[in-house]
Amino acid sequence: MNKLARSDLMTLEDYHSQRAEFRARVLAHKKLRQVTIGEHATLYFEDRLTVLYQVQEMLRIERIFAAEAIEEELQAYNPLIPDGSNLKATFMLEFPDPGVRREALQRLRGIEDCVYARVADGEKILAVADEDLERSSDDKTSAVHFLRFELSADFIGALRRGADLGFGIEHPEYPHGIDAVPAAVRAALLADLD
Repeated sequence: MNKLARSDLMTLEDYHSQRAEFRARVLAHKKLRQVTIGEHATLYFEDRLTVLYQVQEMLRIERIFAAEAIEEELQAYNPLIPDGSNLKATFMLEFPDPGVRREALQRLRGIEDCVYARVADGEKILAVADEDLERSSDDKTSAVHFLRFELSADFIGALRRGADLGFGIEHPEYPHGIDAVPAAVRAALLADLD
């Protein structure tokens, strides 16, 4: 997938006038790009459109218009766009109650290294977590991680032939998985692969 360049971005003025329509389109797109694992973990799969939205929102919120600052945002967000042989996701641990969340994040240390993708009943591919910076400490994990699932040609070929796509977590405190994502989600994620 092509990385974003400044020429792909709307000006702040154009984005302001088109934001409602663009946001609605992106939110509908994102619904087909999320996988919930158990009650408290969700993978939000990124692609060029979701990252474009994030960059546009950041530029809007921060009122960024200087070329150098825009380039910095692009450098920060472009690594979230899949490269053709991988899926990239924002992994969120969602606990609404702050006290429960604090305790859970302590128990779930290292969970980001236990998330996997699987095609049919084949080998589990563990995600590579947080390549940009460490988000866990000796005391707790973060509620947000960035994951990359690097997929083999065989894995991708099986998906193209119609095999089920599943995801799971093999953490002793959170052992959950799903064997097959819905067909629409599978199709959306397959589109990220060459």
